[in-house]
Amino acid sequence: MMDELELLKKDWQKRDKEIPQLSYNDIHKMTWKKSSSIVKWILIISILEFVLPHLLYLIPAFKDSMHIYDTLGFKKYFYLISAIQYSVIIYFIYQFYKRYKEISVLENAKLLMHKIIKTRKTVKNYVVFSLSMILVTVLLMIVGIYLSEDFAQTLSEFNTDSTLSPDKFKTVLMIGIGVTGTLLTLFMGAIYFLLYGRLLKKLKENYKKLKQLEI
Repeated sequence: MMDELELLKKDWQKRDKEIPQLSYNDIHKMTWKKSSSIVKWILIISILEFVLPHLLYLIPAFKDSMHIYDTLGFKKYFYLISAIQYSVIIYFIYQFYKRYKEISVLENAKLLMHKIIKTRKTVKNYVVFSLSMILVTVLLMIVGIYLSEDFAQTLSEFNTDSTLSPDKFKTVLMIGIGVTGTLLTLFMGAIYFLLYGRLLKKLKENYKKLKQLEI
């Protein structure tokens, strides 16, 4: 029995020697490259998220549907929100680019840990802002409909149900927009969780590895 244990012990020791041992610098370099790649993907996804929806304007049906904002009388508010949204999103994209360039040239583990924390915070703020803008847009539409004095006349062409009075149609439309906006926010939240959540989780794992190296 003792001979068998000794043989097993020697076998495991032999295997340990055969497994390549990674040095501090090797682990740091691997973690640094992985972090840089993750931030690059965050940058790419944010750019695609900004560009792709604008391709919808090339579709005639979608372009025509945008006239409803003018019909309801809050087109100027829509433009104002769009201007604010574009400005902030471009700012976040720039921040992602900045984080990527910073992490790509870092050699110090502590600085890399700091940049990882900063990147995670920036991404979270970006997601919160994006989801908030959906809710703000929906709320603006509901308020615009509620305050519209000539709503019945303006939207008579959209009311295909003759049994609904203008006031009831107004209420049904506001509820419909509210429900749709809430579902859209939840759907986009799930998309953000799948895309950015996975990347942030990997960044967190890299941070933990670097922290262990510093101990």
